[in-house]
Amino acid sequence: QVQLVESGGGLVQAGGSLRLSCAASGFTFNRNALGWYRQAPGKQRELVARISSGDNTNYADFVKGRFTISRDNAKNTMYLQMNSLKPEDTAVYICNTYIAGMPIWGQGTQVTVSS
Repeated sequence: QVQLVESGGGLVQAGGSLRLSCAASGFTFNRNALGWYRQAPGKQRELVARISSGDNTNYADFVKGRFTISRDNAKNTMYLQMNSLKPEDTAVYICNTYIAGMPIWGQGTQVTVSS
């Protein structure tokens, strides 16, 4: 069974940091590209960052220089290091991959940044 499980969210003050994790199972992790998305209340889900099977990375403009995506293939886990957090980063953060062309989503982890 393909599964993505996020953890590491929480409440942090503006300017603080959090590290999110996404633990994967049920597929060949090191062959898959992975991504972090986020969804704030009343807003559409948006891409935050993506990492390829070869460790190439892409970031949304609104997180460049603040967030870092990485993966540990030995642990079947993807990470999102978030620094210099802003109140507008408040959202549910969700990890994603594709299996046979179908999107797979985790349940998400809440990140709340207070001003």
